[in-house]
Amino acid sequence: MHNDLEYKSVKPNQDLSDFVDSFWCMHHKSEQALETIGLPDGRIDLSLILTPENSFQIRLLGLGTQQYEKGIIPANSLTFVISFKLPAVEYIFHESVASLVNSGKFLENTFWDFNEKDLENFELFCEKASLKIQSLLSKELDSRKQKLFNLIYKTNGDMTVKALAEQSNWNSRQINRYFQQWFGISLKAYCNILRFRTSLEHIAKGKLFPEENFTDQNHFIKEIKKISGSLPKELFHNKNDRFILLSALSSQ
Repeated sequence: MHNDLEYKSVKPNQDLSDFVDSFWCMHHKSEQALETIGLPDGRIDLSLILTPENSFQIRLLGLGTQQYEKGIIPANSLTFVISFKLPAVEYIFHESVASLVNSGKFLENTFWDFNEKDLENFELFCEKASLKIQSLLSKELDSRKQKLFNLIYKTNGDMTVKALAEQSNWNSRQINRYFQQWFGISLKAYCNILRFRTSLEHIAKGKLFPEENFTDQNHFIKEIKKISGSLPKELFHNKNDRFILLSALSSQ
């Protein structure tokens, strides 16, 4: 990762593991802004951002299905993020993010009682966020949905829609209706994103060949380029830390 970027990530407590993927923070200490490209990772991100220009902001980012437009990490900026799994949309936010596919929105800077001081200590932020998320859980996760999402995340999306429907005892048409209503994409599209995300972990380590269930090398390259807009070898070289997700994966 770029010398002026500090990155840290921690996993949630077990009681939140169905809803939260991770908490992470990024500190950009340079006097110069950094141009980056975002890649899909299958998560819903709630970000607290502190910059000299815009002060304190809170942003909610929906699912990405393709390479994001070039973005800017501001100079001397600090970002704390809660990365959510999909069940959090219904059970914690209680509001669809279907309109936020490949986009996001800024929230009130008092959202969930967060404020600028929460960016002073990452560990305390994680504790506060965990307590808040726990307080927003108004009901238990439906057993069919829990089974479905457990299968999706356990296999990194490497199951067919038919197999997921059969093993979760949930009709595939109903599943896709649920996905489109709450997340804005189909179950198949989401599984493809998770497979891509897992492949990025391999690419970050220099493994430029398929380790997931791809037919062959050509299929692997085609699918990676379809989502990222780049060839695996271009992602691996990641010149100037253009792909921020890969930079984060490489630092772990």
